[in-house]
Amino acid sequence: MLLGNSPAMELVRLDIESAARTNAKVLITGETGVGKEVVARLVHAGGARSRQTFVAVNCSGIPETLLASELFGHARGSFTGAFRDKIGLVRQADRGTLFLDELGEMSMGMQAMLLRFTETGEIQPVGVDAPAGRTDVRLITATNRDLRAQIAAGVFREDLYYRLNVIEIRVPPLRDRGSDVLVLFRHYLQQACEQHRVGCHELTVEAEQVLLGYDWPGNVRELRNMTERLALRDSNDRITSDDLDIDRGVARASVSVTVHAADSRLSSTQVTVQKLWDGLLGGEDFWTLVYRRFKAHEITRAELMALIDQGLQETRGSYRALVKLFNMPRDDYKRFHAFLYQQRCNLPVAPYREGTVPTLSAAVPDGTVTH
Repeated sequence: MLLGNSPAMELVRLDIESAARTNAKVLITGETGVGKEVVARLVHAGGARSRQTFVAVNCSGIPETLLASELFGHARGSFTGAFRDKIGLVRQADRGTLFLDELGEMSMGMQAMLLRFTETGEIQPVGVDAPAGRTDVRLITATNRDLRAQIAAGVFREDLYYRLNVIEIRVPPLRDRGSDVLVLFRHYLQQACEQHRVGCHELTVEAEQVLLGYDWPGNVRELRNMTERLALRDSNDRITSDDLDIDRGVARASVSVTVHAADSRLSSTQVTVQKLWDGLLGGEDFWTLVYRRFKAHEITRAELMALIDQGLQETRGSYRALVKLFNMPRDDYKRFHAFLYQQRCNLPVAPYREGTVPTLSAAVPDGTVTH
């Protein structure tokens, strides 16, 4: 189950729906703790193989010397401790889905074996001289590593990367999901309270603001652990910011835009944003006036972000109202969100609704953030 309705997660849902309609290989990327296995299971559950087996393997949790045996099986006597034949997890996933988590931790030798399997579908158990048949599995992989960087460093095979990366689904970090943090927090807190049979308490407004401003380096996994600790605390009071035990040094501003340029550099961005704003209010649509110029590198990312900020100030944090304000058809809502998310311009709405966000268009220096 994917909780939250942030633009980032709406895009993930669209990606899951698209991937589920095919049998293509899927590569899921994202930081540790964001929920990559949840996404993999949803792709499987939404596809034609949903009634078949889903087999998950954590590649970093199995010693390299045993991983080949776990995946492809082995023949009796092939190594010390191999007292009987073993079919392996790939065979167990036949006609279903095989999910390989922590792909970036695989050795080069295992990568070569996996590449051969992706190309032929043939299984060659450890200790057997020839392939012992084929399987029909859908392969979904996941990693928190930058595989392109690993390719450049010579520790990941480029041919395997392109073989596995037919469809890529990027799961956003929790810090990019805005008010989803509170939705997830309340859900897991309620779950933990029910599990431990204790009363559940409400968050103070101050605690909510701390949660929204925290950087969440451990993502959803860290949030879930925090809710369990809170459920077990010996107190009947509301949950305050002091109860959260958050390192304020990791906290961040509601809108993460760095501002450190002289006032003399602000005028160019302000002028550009005002011209775009006037054009939109004059009836021009976002795709023609803004999108095309952004793709042509005539508008910087800082200017695009400042324009979105000004729009959200006007609509009090409503992206749906912003679609209308920018003269787009209502059906373009998801497309608009997807574009902003890809450009990392999907600003969280909570500060706008509460009136606590500064005006970016008056603060972002010209060229601070570009394409």
